[in-house]
Amino acid sequence: MTMNDLHIFSVPFLDSLSNGILFNHESPLRGETFVTRKITRAAAKIALGLQEKLYIGNMDAKRDWGHAEDYVEAMWLMLQQDEPEDFVIATGITTTVRDFMTHAFAEAGIHLRYEGEGVGEKGIIDSIDVTKYEQATNLSASNFQLAAGEAVIEVDPQYFRPTEVDLLIGDPTKAQEKLGWNPKYNLQALEDMVQSDLKLFRKDMDLKEAERKVLAQAE
Repeated sequence: MTMNDLHIFSVPFLDSLSNGILFNHESPLRGETFVTRKITRAAAKIALGLQEKLYIGNMDAKRDWGHAEDYVEAMWLMLQQDEPEDFVIATGITTTVRDFMTHAFAEAGIHLRYEGEGVGEKGIIDSIDVTKYEQATNLSASNFQLAAGEAVIEVDPQYFRPTEVDLLIGDPTKAQEKLGWNPKYNLQALEDMVQSDLKLFRKDMDLKEAERKVLAQAE
């Protein structure tokens, strides 16, 4: 079958479908290899004393991050349309990896500042919000093993992408106007990823204290 034949057969089906171009959408179910989940897992483990540092690539990369719950709603709305159309689903807002890390650590009560440039840039503990820390971790702040002034984030060049895209941002105007869709969550609302990982690793701590086997998440 030739490419032309495939085109002829596929057109009637494609014409009856709505297509969604979905920008990055996050939730606690996000895979561990994605940078957002890597960050939230590290923030949780560092807060719990299970990890010392997070090694990251390009802190300046900007992404259009939304919440998966909003994007599922957008897909449902697309399916309710009388005529199929293509839609871009995005927040229209970009955030740097650096700012995402700042929000993630703050959710665990750890406030960061950044020093240095390029591969020498580091994320350093500026202060600890004791009340926030204890509420997030269910631990006493006296258990926190790191102190203000210590570096918890460093750049590792091995995480630089050879074909890095510095800026990704979507234009959701059509979805907003035709679907009546507007995201309910902003970046701060992605805090549920940190809360979920704190709960996950707090359970691991309890298992270790009880001398039980801790399985990898995939198990």
